[in-house]
Amino acid sequence: MNLRSIFTSLPFLSLLLLSVSGYTQDGGRKISLDEAIDLSIKNSKPLRAAHARIDQATANTMVSKQNQLPDFKVSGSYLRLTQPNINLQYKSNSGGSAAAPINVNQAAYGSANLSLPVFSGFKIQYGIRSSEFLEKATVLDADQDREAVIMNTINAFTNLYKARANLRVIQENLAQSRSRDADFANLEKNGLLARNDKLKALLQTANIELTMADVENNLKLAMVNMNIMLGLSEETVIIPDSTSLVEPGDIKSIQEYEQLALQNRKDMQAIAYRKKASEVDIQTAKADYYPSLALTGGYIVADIPSFITITNAVTFGVGLSYNVSSLWKTNAHVTGAKAKLAEVQANEEELYDQVRNQVNQAYEDLLTANKKIQVSQVAIEQGIENYKIVKNKYENSLLTVTDLLDANALMLQSQISLELAKADAIVAFNTLLERAGVLATTRNIK
Repeated sequence: MNLRSIFTSLPFLSLLLLSVSGYTQDGGRKISLDEAIDLSIKNSKPLRAAHARIDQATANTMVSKQNQLPDFKVSGSYLRLTQPNINLQYKSNSGGSAAAPINVNQAAYGSANLSLPVFSGFKIQYGIRSSEFLEKATVLDADQDREAVIMNTINAFTNLYKARANLRVIQENLAQSRSRDADFANLEKNGLLARNDKLKALLQTANIELTMADVENNLKLAMVNMNIMLGLSEETVIIPDSTSLVEPGDIKSIQEYEQLALQNRKDMQAIAYRKKASEVDIQTAKADYYPSLALTGGYIVADIPSFITITNAVTFGVGLSYNVSSLWKTNAHVTGAKAKLAEVQANEEELYDQVRNQVNQAYEDLLTANKKIQVSQVAIEQGIENYKIVKNKYENSLLTVTDLLDANALMLQSQISLELAKADAIVAFNTLLERAGVLATTRNIK
């Protein structure tokens, strides 16, 4: 192969390798983005913790509702006694001799008490409402965590894809450099190439090998991270399906995304429920100013041999209680509840500002990513044209081999830049959807 044919074939060889590289990858598990998202949701430890918090909030709501049910208590005791001194003050009207001494050495009694709360300053009702609001907020927190898991998966998937794409192009570049080195060695032996030019080519090959070592390391780390996220073995070789990386569609205005965020962000909805719960907590604290009223009933049995036996002693009535100290203690609880509400309101306002900043940042990142795609596409065209011009000049002895090698490197780098720019645009678009609170909905993830 002569020098002209080597460089003439380089651009076309690169494109050919790019087209068939999917069939020359090492064996592994090919996975789509949707499949990766599904696996990450199923195996996410943060989501398991979020579901546990939902169970806790649901249990708290059940406890609050059970406070309005009657309390039923049963108790009983059996006692052994020493010889007590028992002096009955009761005297018979008929007179007569004094009663015989009573010998008591044991006693047994039992009771059953039923209490049904009727009024407690609406504390029970307020407690139920507060628990329900907090339960809804916890569910929304889990939904927010779920969106974060989806976004993390998209990031990990595209990082793995970019690492493999980068390695693929580096490998192609290295294969070309090694082939060129072999041809240059033959040309030098035949006196058609200066030794210095051959050494420059060898140096470039060594630099490519160093770059590939870093790229391979990045790929391994991205693979391990992806496997852990999906709950797979660390040794699993994952091949991301590039066809599942859908390019961004039509972009709405920034005002539309901000409005979507305010309507759909789960953290915004969650903090709104927490604010309602804090408002109810103020009323709960004020409920201590009021007395408590309950219906009561009971049954008592007792047996003290040789002394007294009680059966069928049924009690019922109304119980009223009031803690007088609440007149001067409750105010502190109300003040604390109001302070908590003020804190939640401040957090809500801060979150509102954060959401707007996040949406604007994601929107600008998407515009920048799309701009990089346009620039990269132009760079590829310019790189190919530049390589043709440099190659022609080199063949006419107007440029050195260094110029030719640099032109080839720039052309390959433009190809890498375009692939990475497209992947970054996909991530940026999904980040914008996540910041707007519609990522799962847009991707039809249930």
